[in-house]
Amino acid sequence: MRAILLAGAIALLISLLGTRTAISYFTRWGYGQEIREDGPTSHHTKRGTPTMGGVVIILAAVVGYFAAKLITLSTPSASALLLLFLFVGMGVVGFLDDFIKIYKQRNLGLRSKAKMIGQTVIALVFGFLALSPWLEDENGRSPASEKVSFLREIDWLVLPTILALLLIWLLVTGFSNAVNLTDGLDGLAAGASVMVFGAYMLVNIWQNNQFCQGDPSATCYNVRDPLDLAIVSSAITGACFGFLWWNASPARIFMGDTGSLSLGAALAGLAILTRTELLLVILGGIFVLETVSVMLQVGFFKVTKGRRIFRMAPIHHHFEMLGWEQVTVVIRFWIITGLCVATGLGIFYAEWVSRL
Repeated sequence: MRAILLAGAIALLISLLGTRTAISYFTRWGYGQEIREDGPTSHHTKRGTPTMGGVVIILAAVVGYFAAKLITLSTPSASALLLLFLFVGMGVVGFLDDFIKIYKQRNLGLRSKAKMIGQTVIALVFGFLALSPWLEDENGRSPASEKVSFLREIDWLVLPTILALLLIWLLVTGFSNAVNLTDGLDGLAAGASVMVFGAYMLVNIWQNNQFCQGDPSATCYNVRDPLDLAIVSSAITGACFGFLWWNASPARIFMGDTGSLSLGAALAGLAILTRTELLLVILGGIFVLETVSVMLQVGFFKVTKGRRIFRMAPIHHHFEMLGWEQVTVVIRFWIITGLCVATGLGIFYAEWVSRL
């Protein structure tokens, strides 16, 4: 448990100080954000704000995790290393996207096809290793499972390996893009991520306390490395907290695709490795809402040949166009995220109680 606190505290400190340093250097180097021309006019004043702050989030979380393991003299687990691979790997894809935007001074970075190829490669490598028997522990538990899960594995819903990989790909690419869509207002994605990663830290701690030993019971959790996953969750939570200090309105830096893609992928990775894949839909409800709003808008526009459901998608821009202040939209979306997290954790705990 000491490692959980250490990882969060170290990541918070590095992110808090590192983001301030990044703002200075990125401003000096001209690493400014390009703004979409068809977006709300109030966003045009943000043109030139430093971006790629996600680099600091990733660095702070990774250093926080390994520093905590070093201080407590414990060995990193396969699950944690896989999650960090997914986190950093998707961050590299986002970094390339951000760098191209900056280099070419346009709002379009990687082509959609190239971006999806990068996301797919990272997701499938993660999925293949997570399902591999090579990473099983002494009890035969691999980091991930072919069983579909909600609050724990659903024993009768077992997928062939190819379909399990497809589900992992869908979760990873879906949530990485969902957080990317949500990252449109100062502090919105960072603040929401703090709450959802914090929720997963609690889920992991609870799973560790109810860990299946040699004689599994109805109430225990068949997860490979819950305590180490809690340490990673804590590190990412602390890193997001530190970044939010500078990203809150008015933002002095944006996380860019480097941050949003990595955070979304890490959330999906946590859901897969903790056997709570469908629970993520509730805990990360705000990200699902943002994605669905875009899907509805695009689908309705094509079917009706030009008509729209929302004034602008993702949905946070719709409320801006209605005249809401950006800060009002962000705070209310944070409230929705808090309600989603409270609901998800309540369901998670209630299911355990019902098995007693």
